[in-house]
Amino acid sequence: MKTRRLIVAGFLMATAVTGLAAESYIVVDNQTGFVLASNARDEKLQVASLTKVATATVVLDWAQLTKGDLGQMVAITGQALRAGGTNPAGLLEGDSISLRDLLYCALMASDNVAATALARHVGPRLPNSQGLDPISNFVSHMNALARTLGMKRTLFLNPSGMDNSPDGALPYSTASDLARLTRYAYSEADFPYYVSQKTRVVHVFRAGVDTPVELRNTNELLDQEGIDGVKTGRTSHAGDCLILSSELQPEVQRQGETVYVTPRRVIVVLLGSRDRFAEGSTLIRQGWGLYDKWAAAGRKVKSGKTL
Repeated sequence: MKTRRLIVAGFLMATAVTGLAAESYIVVDNQTGFVLASNARDEKLQVASLTKVATATVVLDWAQLTKGDLGQMVAITGQALRAGGTNPAGLLEGDSISLRDLLYCALMASDNVAATALARHVGPRLPNSQGLDPISNFVSHMNALARTLGMKRTLFLNPSGMDNSPDGALPYSTASDLARLTRYAYSEADFPYYVSQKTRVVHVFRAGVDTPVELRNTNELLDQEGIDGVKTGRTSHAGDCLILSSELQPEVQRQGETVYVTPRRVIVVLLGSRDRFAEGSTLIRQGWGLYDKWAAAGRKVKSGKTL
């Protein structure tokens, strides 16, 4: 049994956590950003495919701001295939697939080719004052988003989360920064739907022929304990990584003629784990217990205790 120091209602208290060996974690109230629990939350670590949350968010922001059509077709290039890593959708050079289906591939199946294809397609359509190539320009916007959200200890180097660059450079982020990113992603109208699907059939057009591919979500905890997202990640540098979102029924209170409705959602980020699903499930259960205590104490949010 290991003991972590957890933040509850603005105070530190020792709490027993059974079998939790992750390098870093955080549990956050999505509504306020109040930190319910954490350990080494600001430690810079590799985050693997959790990166794809930022990739998808840049695409969705671009589509919303420009009224871009997510149904537009994207050609899979050799550059996307050469990015390396997982390709569970089995995409081949010359295939065509919609932006929307590429988002499903990247977020549900953690497809690296899909993430790179998204960046390759959207990159030329984003402002580019530095004259960068499309993928580098896209990554610059991922980092600009991080700065805007106050993710001060984050550096993205590619859209997929690969951390085996030939020059030895490593991308990094922190549990705190990824919680900030996830809270922002959940403010998007479409993002929660993409990450909540257990399975999805996408349509790959190969030599003009529709070739349906069934994707399976890599998040094994979906639909357990209110979990409706978000993303898995794993590399040899990063170990097991996981972001979870869990939603319970809103709290409804009546005061006289006024009815107050309080949404209830907690976000968990887990980095450097040896068993992400077991530890993630533990943190979700523990997180809701801490949330209930915090809510019973009046949901007090003190300065310095929020993201």
